[in-house]
Amino acid sequence: MNRIVGERDIEDSPFDAADARAALTDMVRTRRFDERAVALQRRGWMSGYPPYEGQEAAQVGAAHAMRSDDWLFPTYRSNALQIARGVPMSDILLFRRGFPEYHSDHDVPVFPQAVPIASQLPHAVGAGMAANYADEDYASLVCFGDGATSEGDFHEAMNFAGVFETPTVFLCENNGWAISLPRERQTASDSIAVKAEAYGFDGVQVDGNDPLAVRETVEAALDAARAGDPVLVEALTYRRGAHTTADDPSAYRDEEPDLPEWRRRDPLDRFTEWCREQGVIDEGFVDDATASANEELAEAVAVAEDVPRPEPADMFEHAYGSLPPEIERQRDEAEAFAETHDTYELDR
Repeated sequence: MNRIVGERDIEDSPFDAADARAALTDMVRTRRFDERAVALQRRGWMSGYPPYEGQEAAQVGAAHAMRSDDWLFPTYRSNALQIARGVPMSDILLFRRGFPEYHSDHDVPVFPQAVPIASQLPHAVGAGMAANYADEDYASLVCFGDGATSEGDFHEAMNFAGVFETPTVFLCENNGWAISLPRERQTASDSIAVKAEAYGFDGVQVDGNDPLAVRETVEAALDAARAGDPVLVEALTYRRGAHTTADDPSAYRDEEPDLPEWRRRDPLDRFTEWCREQGVIDEGFVDDATASANEELAEAVAVAEDVPRPEPADMFEHAYGSLPPEIERQRDEAEAFAETHDTYELDR
């Protein structure tokens, strides 16, 4: 198991000033999305939302490491990764309002985000097996939290990836908490990365609050995966806020966790300071990026609000080529219920 820690000088990094500015821009964009999404949920615009404040660096760095043809398998907290990868903000907002995911016609190779814990991991390995069968060169990146490593799907996916040498990178954002359960109560292993050894491939830890360190690590992992060597990447970060907007973290954790400062510190503040120290941004850079992100967000909200609500029968439309009788009965019941009961309007 190797470990890469961030905050090297730009001259000692494989990336240049333009790479750093691109990472910081996406960190600002995704932080503003997270803040706006929480505010929208609080006024009833959506039913629930999982904040990711503090995890932008890990997600942005991973997004920038992917090739355009690599497939992303996100979990429910991977919104920053999807946005940095090119998924429109309006698509993610619509999903949170209960609409079908990926309403737009974007061409980003990404699966729908998985809300059940760890269910997307076998899907990513299956896509990797398909790449091998079809002699394709893409890799799959699957994202999950430390809590997902306690699920059977995690172990099954890791075992299949090792046995069949699939082009899969497992990206664990170890944010310290699985809702209210700390990592030390998830596993007796010294780390999550070390678990890869049991399945015959490499695991690596990385400073998940440095986007360039994450990008370097995930790029190397994706290259190895395409060559038939899957990799487990453990990005060490911290969930600064609540598990979801229905959660109160003050009920189960202290304000100052027993973690090193580099892992607890706000990654956006930390990377902004580093960029200034390295001379790759000027004083107005973050303000300009924030203003641009605010404009993008306003447009995304407007787009989401203009999409008509789906009809109840729409959920059956793409489930089967030809609906089985039982599913037809369920569709008819849903339509009849909608016709005889008042529907509600989402608060705009």
